[in-house]
Amino acid sequence: MKTKPKQTLLFVTAVTILLASISGFSQEPARPAAPAARPAFRMPVRVISPEILPDNKVIFRVYSKDASKVTVSGEWQAGFGADESLVKNDTGMFELTVEPLKPELYGYTFIVDGVSMIDPNNVQVRRDGSRYQSFFIIPGPESDLYFHKNGVPHGTVTKIWYRSDVLDMDRRVYVYTPAGYEGGTEKYPVFYLLHGAGGDEDAWTNMGRTAQIMDNLIAQGRAKPMIVVMTNGNANQAGAQNEVPPIAATGEQGMAAYQRYAGKFEEHLVKDVVPFIEKTYRTLTGRDNRAIAGLSMGGAHTQTITNDNPGMFSYIGVFSMGIMSFVPQKQDAAKIEAERNAKLEALKNSGYKLYWIACGKDDFVYEGVVTLRETLDKLNFKYIYRESTGGHTWANWRIYLSEFAPLLFK
Repeated sequence: MKTKPKQTLLFVTAVTILLASISGFSQEPARPAAPAARPAFRMPVRVISPEILPDNKVIFRVYSKDASKVTVSGEWQAGFGADESLVKNDTGMFELTVEPLKPELYGYTFIVDGVSMIDPNNVQVRRDGSRYQSFFIIPGPESDLYFHKNGVPHGTVTKIWYRSDVLDMDRRVYVYTPAGYEGGTEKYPVFYLLHGAGGDEDAWTNMGRTAQIMDNLIAQGRAKPMIVVMTNGNANQAGAQNEVPPIAATGEQGMAAYQRYAGKFEEHLVKDVVPFIEKTYRTLTGRDNRAIAGLSMGGAHTQTITNDNPGMFSYIGVFSMGIMSFVPQKQDAAKIEAERNAKLEALKNSGYKLYWIACGKDDFVYEGVVTLRETLDKLNFKYIYRESTGGHTWANWRIYLSEFAPLLFK
């Protein structure tokens, strides 16, 4: 039987489709294209900086393939703006080893191709006003009080707001209460501790290590348990500028702005801060349970407060500040001196227990301290003078606090 050509063509086509269909069922499904291989994970370069060696040498390190010059400027170096260069190796690591350092707390910054920066590998950072620095502590007897130690009872630092009627604003104050204050019933004497120009209420805990110093002094039995009050000495600020929004500017400039706030901080401490603390905290009251001290600008504040309020504080500390020759024009210097001497006479007769002055030999206010001492000597005003090495630095002010606090409330 012959098959017609048309029928043959249809038959072949059907067979071809059937075979293709059967073949498709027998093949594995097509696989997607393999993804591109991921690049191998690389750990970032591990940098230890600063590294304190057993002999108190210190190694600084910065890793940067792109930087061309790195220097370090630190408080162990002599001279304003002094620095030392780090050396770059072929991997991009900059490194410098400095000679053994004496036990102390040291601040430092890196300058990378002309830009100042903190050490990116050091979590210990401190703030002095608008300036940030990395820091480290070389251990030893001289710096022992600056460490936070396990096994030592710790006090509490509280940031608390109060109302200042004198300055017409709400303000923030730091208050250190000694270990055992919470949950207790005991009352404590109060130490008002004032910062310098450029600082704020954060300065004495941040730069000055007040909490660590007080914890360790009290634990060692060298200082009596006390409350320490650290408020903002800038009368135009409600609180530390890194956290508290600034008060709206008055538009005044120069001497007008100065005159607006001259003496206001001192007045507000007496009329606002002291009453607030004695109302809010368990305090012993009366002059024998109050101490006041300040550094630099705070030392000037201390002098004004105690001169204007004899009999309010029995323990007085003036750190790195004396009688300075900042006499405004058109004012009679002789009259100012006579008024000051009269106030000092009243303070001398008020029954104070301690007037403590401290200054570094290289401090730019040194001559003013000489003038203060000469003035007190002429008035037969008793005081203790502590002269140290160095200048207008926190290295000195931490020492002064460490030596002044044990003398209080004895």
